[in-house]
Amino acid sequence: MLDANLKSQLRTYLQKLVLPIELVASLDDSAKSRELDALLQELAGLSNLIEVRRADDDARRPSFQIQRTGTDVGVRFAGIPLGHEFTSLVLALLQVGGHPPKISAEQVRQIAALEGEFLFETYYSLSCQNCPDVVQALNTISVLNPRIRHVAIDGALNQAEVEARQIMAVPSVYLNGTLFGQGRMSLEQILAKLDTGAAARAAAALQRKDTFDVLVVGGGPAGAAAAIYAARKGIRTGVVSERFGGQVLDTMGIENFISVTETEGPKLASAMEQHVRSYDVDIMDLQRASALRRKGDLLEIDLASGATLRARSVVLSTGARWRQMNVPGEDQYRNKGVAYCPHCDGPLFKGKRVAVIGGGNSGVEAAIDLAGIVKQVTLIEFDSQLRADEVLQRKLRSLPNVRVITSAKTTEVHGDGRKVDGLSYQDRNGGQMHRLELEGIFVQIGLLPNTEWLKGSIELSPRGEIVIDDRCQTSLPGVFAAGDATTVPYKQIVIAMGEGSKAALSAFDHLIRQSAPADLAQAA
Repeated sequence: MLDANLKSQLRTYLQKLVLPIELVASLDDSAKSRELDALLQELAGLSNLIEVRRADDDARRPSFQIQRTGTDVGVRFAGIPLGHEFTSLVLALLQVGGHPPKISAEQVRQIAALEGEFLFETYYSLSCQNCPDVVQALNTISVLNPRIRHVAIDGALNQAEVEARQIMAVPSVYLNGTLFGQGRMSLEQILAKLDTGAAARAAAALQRKDTFDVLVVGGGPAGAAAAIYAARKGIRTGVVSERFGGQVLDTMGIENFISVTETEGPKLASAMEQHVRSYDVDIMDLQRASALRRKGDLLEIDLASGATLRARSVVLSTGARWRQMNVPGEDQYRNKGVAYCPHCDGPLFKGKRVAVIGGGNSGVEAAIDLAGIVKQVTLIEFDSQLRADEVLQRKLRSLPNVRVITSAKTTEVHGDGRKVDGLSYQDRNGGQMHRLELEGIFVQIGLLPNTEWLKGSIELSPRGEIVIDDRCQTSLPGVFAAGDATTVPYKQIVIAMGEGSKAALSAFDHLIRQSAPADLAQAA
């Protein structure tokens, strides 16, 4: 199953094992079980510390437990963790085998202190770029705390469970049989939900922080670039964000990032974070800004946690989020048939009927991807024609199971109380109402800037974008902005990075023109 190059790399990684482990398999006579058995045998052949044992003690088949020999320490995969989950498999082998995870000492203590018995079940799809973060975080927690168990379940191979639990979005995490969370979650976010005192302790620590010279709000491409450029000036720099990486984390294929022929969003986000952390930058993750104001010579950023951060200059790079349809039924059936990520959730709709809302590049790309999985795709566009690039439209028109409806206004999402079963739309030419019977709706209609919290503080455009000049200066002196949240045209990763760099340089220029301390003058 594994090619020679990958085996060579794995053999090198597995040299980090310090304790013996067993791969305990539960198999049946299916082709997938034979495939898993072959994978486990290959893994065992790469290290003398790995043994394979068949137990058939789990109802989910194929599945296997990675278990530290002679102990209860281990994690389970119900499926064959290849694709995006291959890294999760490798990390699980290493951590169960005694190689320490790359987390802080405080997080290790926090995990060990969790009390109670926890069984986590994570449903994933192999094409989901958000799932590995959740799987890896819960695997790490279960290895470090024997009272916590985790099983990662491939939804495509366990369709009966997916149907029974009405799972229509991944990752979906259950704790002791009850839904714990859906969507991307970091280790910090999971611990914050399990350790109820963590948020208060974090807020108190933030409140005690000294004044920053440059405080960047937002951790996407613009924010990462701004932090690097500010830190390189030798000044006190901080980044506060809800999730480092921003919208890039939800982007599958990236083929227009100059000098990199092709990459994926999570990989780029990880590289950005590593680059930022290579400098003396204070990264404050899982924090949402709620207010901005000037107080004397300083700027203050209030956080939803209750803490307040102070800075001499601020770079706003809060990015944007997927625009919603804002029609009846959308909120009720979100993650119950209404989805926003075709790469993540598409495999859950195998053989079913779905609609894609939006005829731009993202909508047409989603329809093309889904056509290879689902029974039928209906693409609905508000305008009289599609707006996607012609090369994408040609590909779309070549697919036999895709139908395109233009001049159509989606008016309502229908469901049976548990999941989506249809949608209504209005013909904008004749006014007639129509209803489509389907099982899934993928919304791809553009972005909204994350700027609601700034209303009344700085000038915003009618579309809610932060108004900036050619130096990224906003209407409030000392406050700069960059990226998708601003009025800069063309929302692209490479443009956001350039704008973030420019904003940081402008912030530094602003600082040295004020009554700058000696260290700033020397840095200039």
